[in-house]
Formats: sequence, structure tokens, C-alpha cells
Amino acid sequence: MVTLIVATTSDPASINPAAALLAMPGWTAGPILPPDMKSFVNKQTRVIQHDGSIVKEDDLDSRWEEATGEAVDEVIFLSRHTAVSNRPALTVHPIGVLHLKEGESPPQGGKPGWAALTSPRIGPWLRLLKKMAEAHSLVPEFEITLEGTHHGPITSKPTMFLEIGSTEEYWKRQDAAQVMALLMWEGLGLGGGEAVGDWNSETGKRKVLLGIGGGHYAPRHMDVVLKDDVWVGHLLSGYSLPMEEPKPGEKHIGGTWRQSIQAAFEATIASFPGGEIVAHLDHKSFKGWQKKAITEFLAEQNINVGKPNDFT
Repeated sequence: MVTLIVATTSDPASINPAAALLAMPGWTAGPILPPDMKSFVNKQTRVIQHDGSIVKEDDLDSRWEEATGEAVDEVIFLSRHTAVSNRPALTVHPIGVLHLKEGESPPQGGKPGWAALTSPRIGPWLRLLKKMAEAHSLVPEFEITLEGTHHGPITSKPTMFLEIGSTEEYWKRQDAAQVMALLMWEGLGLGGGEAVGDWNSETGKRKVLLGIGGGHYAPRHMDVVLKDDVWVGHLLSGYSLPMEEPKPGEKHIGGTWRQSIQAAFEATIASFPGGEIVAHLDHKSFKGWQKKAITEFLAEQNINVGKPNDFT
């Protein structure tokens, strides 16, 4: 089983961390992934380099398996991050386009109603990234944060994005690229240490956070995830839970919010075999009728709801 790390030459926040990682010991040239993607090999890790859009190059996991015969265990994408605030940031997040209806066109890859399997490394790597960024004096200049589930590309293996933001000045920052490279180097055990974030349902704490509500950067979910031993599934920001308030006399709450929650829950279950999936709600982000509808739906689906202390 191998880990794929995917970078694109069209994005400095993608190719620079990959180049910093490839400058570390042990790499050799790997096979060409058709039609012309270079690869590099180190132990059970493979770096793939292409020239296209990072969010639209679908099925790289299955394409690698078909081309090489190697089974892919997980996929890690390197990318730039953009934000209206322009604040420098290092981010980690799962992917999917859960809230769109069939026939709608996703603006950043993926497919409507789809949620990728989430990498079990998201929680442990976020905590490790924070420590590394602090040790390399990137904090407080850079914010270290989760993001809600969003965009493509389509994959069938556990996946996460590592991003540098939020403007061209910061996409090109070599110190940020170096920290991301160190995160992968240590997190995957390439330096000889133990890998970080391997899921084992037989040992340790098994509660997995399914984040529901809040803004794109999920600060209330972040507060829980920064605690040791918290695992992270999908994170549904408010915009991923479209809810249409019923008209007077109606009880039906429209929108694709049910679809989003169900897809996120099913993908998170599949990502953490044997884990206990616990929904964590950002209560303050919902109106009363929204919170009531969501909690009732979670109960109908037998999805447990937890408070922050339930994850310790």
C-alpha cells in the first residue's frame, strides 16, 4: 500500500512543498503516469507531479493502481489557499461537494453530492503542523487552521488537502513550503520515525468528530480537534447545509442539507472502520428552526451528538 502526494507545477504553493520534500534523502525517479506525469519514490510514498488544475485531475489513485499495480492507501494534495481576508494561513481539510444537486456544475471539481473518504491523518497532522509552524516562527504570522469540506478532485481513497495561503506572496514563501515538507516527512515516517495519524480501531480513543455548522474555518470544531487523540471526519460549514425555511403553515424544510449530512456521515464511517462517529454542532451558527431540524434528523439517522467534553 502506498501514499500518493500530488503536486502541480502551475501552483507555487503546491510545487514548492513538493520540491522541498524531494530535496530530502532517499528519493528516486519513479514511473511515468500516462500521459506524461513524473513520479518519485521513497519507501511507501509516491510523489506525482502534473501541470494541470489540482482540483480537476480526477481518479489519480485508480490511474496509479492501473499503471503500476501498486495499491493506493491514501492521497494527499498540495495546493494554494485563497481567502478574502488575504491572511497568511496553513490549512488542512477533507474534500467533497456534498450540497450540490445532481446536474449542477461544481466550480472547483468533484461531483454533486459526493464526499471523499477522509484521511485519518487530518486531526493528528493539524496538531503536528501547529507545533512545527510555531517551532519555525511562522506563528502568529500564519494562521494554522482546518477548513470545511469543499471542492474536488474525485478520488476513491482517503484524502486530504494541505494548503498555503492566502496570496501570491505567501504561496511562494519557502519557509512555509519547508514546514509543509517537514509535516509530510515526519507524518509519513520517511525520516525513520513512526508515522503520525495511522488509524487503528483496536487501540486508543475511537471517537471521530463530524463537524456540522459554523464558518469555513470551523473555529468551534477547531477547539475540539486541537485536543490530543481527536480524529476528524467531514466538516460541513453552513454553506454546505442549504436550508430553506418553510412557508407559513408548512413543515417541510427544503434544501440539500439532509443529503449533505448523510453523505458526510457515510464517508466518515467508511474512513474510520470501528470508530464511533460523533456529530459536533456549532450551535451558535444556526437559527432555532435550523438547529431543531438538524438535531431531529441526526436522531432519525442514529447519529450521536456530542459536546466538546465528550471528545476528551
